[in-house]
Amino acid sequence: MISTRNESPVFYSKLLLFGEYSIILDSMGLALPYPLFEGRLLIKHITDSSRQIGNSNRELKTFCDYLKLKIQQNALSTEFDILSFEFDVAQGLYFQSNIPQGFGVGSSGALTASLYHRYVYNKVMHNGKPTTEEIVLLKKIFSQMESHFHGSSSGMDPLICYLNLPLLIRSKTQIETLEVPQFTGRPGAIFLLNTGRPRKTEPLVNLFLEKCRNPDFKELCQTELMVHNDNCINYFLAGQTEQLFHELKLLSAFQLEHLEPMIPPLYRDLWKKGLDSQDFYLKLCGAGGGGFILGFAPDFKAVRKAFEGYQLRIAFGL
Repeated sequence: MISTRNESPVFYSKLLLFGEYSIILDSMGLALPYPLFEGRLLIKHITDSSRQIGNSNRELKTFCDYLKLKIQQNALSTEFDILSFEFDVAQGLYFQSNIPQGFGVGSSGALTASLYHRYVYNKVMHNGKPTTEEIVLLKKIFSQMESHFHGSSSGMDPLICYLNLPLLIRSKTQIETLEVPQFTGRPGAIFLLNTGRPRKTEPLVNLFLEKCRNPDFKELCQTELMVHNDNCINYFLAGQTEQLFHELKLLSAFQLEHLEPMIPPLYRDLWKKGLDSQDFYLKLCGAGGGGFILGFAPDFKAVRKAFEGYQLRIAFGL
């Protein structure tokens, strides 16, 4: 979190590197801040005029109404200065952001973190490294706030955006900060593939939950999806890239076979091409359905040709 003005700090986007969907079933998850995208709250200047500012201000008005209702229902686990929020919205408050909405990188999470920072009276304080208890409490508060956007929210996205620290999710109540290994001097990369189409999280998550009502599918997720996901996290944190790519292949293949509705049709052949060649592996970024797709390549330069015509951006070395 970096501030150019004391009253409006910048909050970065996030990447859920591992844990999409399996985390719903209480698998592990690994989430990282992603400083390529950022956003902050500002008051509209009298000379400012744009559709983006107007749309953001209207969205904040709707969010304000939602939080007022939560407060009236005594369903918000913190003291929120709703009167100041309401006043600022009337003065033209908006969220200045380059975080793409509906792309799985935490646009609503950064906004929620910004509102918490600006309008909560008694913040959950931490000095440097937050405690597990502080993290769990923050996650609960953020879940209550961010549910405005998704119908229900785990609170993880705003938690990552607010703390600006890598987080290892061991379970719903066991979340800890950690040091991510530095893969320097290696040819591999984790990259973002831009599908160019936003998506909504809620219907995709509902589809997964509906599929989990089938005991056979749920057992498959528990015995394969969760195992490959947790193995990927353990090998990534241990810096064991050979084992990591072996598990990534299994994870990518599982998603292509069993979570195909979450993969945009135009990208399924490319997904299969990576599996067949073993030159790269694709996996969902968040809920899937559009937005970004995460890619992993042991030698990024060697696979550039396979992505001619696609929008790629390296996220981390590997």
